[in-house]
Amino acid sequence: MTSEPTTDRILDLRGLRCPQPVLRAKKALRDVAVGGALVLECTDPLTVIDVPHFVNQTGHLLSEHRKQDDLYIFRIVKQG
Repeated sequence: MTSEPTTDRILDLRGLRCPQPVLRAKKALRDVAVGGALVLECTDPLTVIDVPHFVNQTGHLLSEHRKQDDLYIFRIVKQG
């Protein structure tokens, strides 16, 4: 079997409004190794604008962005 181990760090940002999700993601990424991933679970609809903008500014990779029910989920892979 070739399944990748799930080592993503999940950050529950439900109920937080802009700019808190991005600020907390920025802080959490400090503890993620290069190549590691941080998954954000957000309820603020503005994160669909803020998180991609943050990722573009910092040079990380947004490898996943989806909406599941009322939850916005982003997977950020830390780049060197």
